[in-house]
Amino acid sequence: MPIIGSILKRGIMLRKVALRKPTSLENQQKKVLLKLINKARETQFGRKYGFPDIGSAFYADDPAAFYKQFQASVPLFNYNSIYAQWWSKSVAGEANVCWPGKTKYFALSSGTSEASTKHIPITVDMTKHIKRTSIRQILTLADYDLPADFYTRGILMLGGSTHLSKKGYSYEGDLSGIQAKQIPFWFQPFYKPGRRIAATPDWTDKLDEMTITAKSWDIGAVVGVPAWIQVLFEKIIAYYKVDTIHDIWPNLAVFTHGGVAFEPYKKGFEALLAKPIHYLETYLASEGFIAYQAAQGAKGMKLVTDLGMFYEFVPFNEINFSSDGDLLPNAETLMVHQVTPGIDYAILLSTCAGTWRYLIGDTVRFLDTTTGEILITGRTKHFLSLCGEHLSVDNMNKAVQMAQETFGITVREFAVAGVNHDTLFGHEWFIGTDDGVDATKFVAQIDANLKLLNDDYRVERTHALKSVTGSILPVNTFYSYLKSKGKEGGQTKFPRVLKKSVYLEWVDFIAATK
Repeated sequence: MPIIGSILKRGIMLRKVALRKPTSLENQQKKVLLKLINKARETQFGRKYGFPDIGSAFYADDPAAFYKQFQASVPLFNYNSIYAQWWSKSVAGEANVCWPGKTKYFALSSGTSEASTKHIPITVDMTKHIKRTSIRQILTLADYDLPADFYTRGILMLGGSTHLSKKGYSYEGDLSGIQAKQIPFWFQPFYKPGRRIAATPDWTDKLDEMTITAKSWDIGAVVGVPAWIQVLFEKIIAYYKVDTIHDIWPNLAVFTHGGVAFEPYKKGFEALLAKPIHYLETYLASEGFIAYQAAQGAKGMKLVTDLGMFYEFVPFNEINFSSDGDLLPNAETLMVHQVTPGIDYAILLSTCAGTWRYLIGDTVRFLDTTTGEILITGRTKHFLSLCGEHLSVDNMNKAVQMAQETFGITVREFAVAGVNHDTLFGHEWFIGTDDGVDATKFVAQIDANLKLLNDDYRVERTHALKSVTGSILPVNTFYSYLKSKGKEGGQTKFPRVLKKSVYLEWVDFIAATK
């Protein structure tokens, strides 16, 4: 293992130096789309929407002809529409639907909007894309001050079960489970929790087994959603009666996180450490590996623009989206070189897994349009604008973070719902913390912070938004609710905005719990 570690570190350093200077993002994306169109031209989807004609447009005198033809020929899809018309055929075992051949794997995504459980196609080409992008993020470790023996330590990947269910021709399960099946043999000695524990289907049993086994591992890096990594750390610390996770894993030096903004969790997370560690952000969705933090200290993540994913960006505003966050049929779409920094965009994906002009549901903001550096700002369905307050998840995260710093407490989870207040409107907050704090004062501080962060919110607080209330709940209430809905696991997150029936179910659950 020490020899392997030295080889790995040297290989990472050499590969980093050898990387070629990339072409423009526009040219990279043009090449990607051409490749996707050519490969899928004889699929059912490609024949339906004229992929041969789109392919020919790449060679027209007008350099923008290919994209104009693509926009005119292929409609916009959300999950419900593309599944009903196309992906359901692949699930039933049909070949050459949206991508050549039969689709062997489907990632189950327990989304908080649209279908309760989504079947996202995972093709061989997509697994290759995810592997290649993962290697690129590993290469960024060359920028960090890590000792050679770091590369001999274990890497704990806290994901869903690797146990996949066979459904006819295909297999379905968690994306992390599908990818874990593809781990190369040389990585097996480093991979934790190992094949046996990773295949455990029950989430609670898996956490318990990992806790009991933790002391036998020498962990250098952990990968996972912040909330569940923190839950695991707390279980291990309590089980072994130690002060920090470094008492068990003294060589822990890197945490690769994704799925949600890390800042609201950071204070509570660092209370479980004995020394500073490096944080790497990653944007790996069920639909593909979209972006990753490319340099130490980077504020955002770099889009992966030269592999198997073509991106389009839709300005997230009332012109392109309904009040419920649904994409309108004639929405404006832009390529990566046409975006503007500081504006929130929803993402459309066309990929080597057979997604085409597909609304992934996330919103992003560009920090640098030359390098493609982005921030995730929220979800198209997870925002509040009852009366024009235009409250984004990014606003919420910052307001809660500022409030917990003011009160000196740690907030592990939170959610907010829009409610009626007489003939006008209100917001109801649910704050998950095990620290003592007055709910009225804490929510008032969030309200004050939002007035500073969001001008529209500040204006509406003097007009239609008449009430901002909230309650303090034990952290476990949030995780117990997820478990009651069958959404407990390494990839699941509690929704930040509770709408319609989800809000009613949540309120009923709280009442029953009390």
